[in-house]
Amino acid sequence: MRIKGFQGTSLLDFPGRLAALVFSGGCNLTCPYCHNPGLVLDPGQYPDYPIEDLLADLRRRSGFIDGVVVSGGEPTLDPGLESFLLQLKELGLQIKLDTNGLLPEVLRRLLEQRLVDYLAIDLKTSPKRYSELHSCYVDSAPLLETIDLTRSANCDYEFRTTCVPQLIEADDIRALGMAIKGARLWVLQQFVPQHSLDARLHESDPHPPQTVHDFSRLAADYVTDVKLRGIAE
Repeated sequence: MRIKGFQGTSLLDFPGRLAALVFSGGCNLTCPYCHNPGLVLDPGQYPDYPIEDLLADLRRRSGFIDGVVVSGGEPTLDPGLESFLLQLKELGLQIKLDTNGLLPEVLRRLLEQRLVDYLAIDLKTSPKRYSELHSCYVDSAPLLETIDLTRSANCDYEFRTTCVPQLIEADDIRALGMAIKGARLWVLQQFVPQHSLDARLHESDPHPPQTVHDFSRLAADYVTDVKLRGIAE
């Protein structure tokens, strides 16, 4: 596992738990609103954080933190992910994994070994529009496979959607709702334009709060629970 960043502790990324946050480099999408563009476009610019140093640090923190959030970039691209999660489990830590869900075969192996305690699947736009998130065609079939896998997962999970204007409109909420129908939790979060991968978005306006609230009411027709982040509920 090639860790490209390590942060202290957070209560926000792992619901109900105090967790360290680690980042991997590289991604199989180039979402225009991505807030970690360096990890996506040029992960080599960041030095690798030595795994042994990281594990030693986490070992020292083990009486203080509950777990680790593994984010990116896209962590499931890293062939060392499974081994890294096994090492975290040996430290007695819980694991949250952030992923775009385009590599269901990786997730299946991790879930079969019970290496993930909380799974966050990013739903970025209507499945038929996923090619708008990259410089080439993106097959959304793996995402749909991941959705089915997640709904029957042996761990807690959330689907989450950043409400980026034009990528997320009412029709996209309906399409995603149909794809995840019956899921336990769908989180809608406000788009923050600063630091977006596409510089043209830096000065753009997010959806008004009322629009995101309207999206949440649409989403509630498809899932058990809808939560908002980055906006008053």
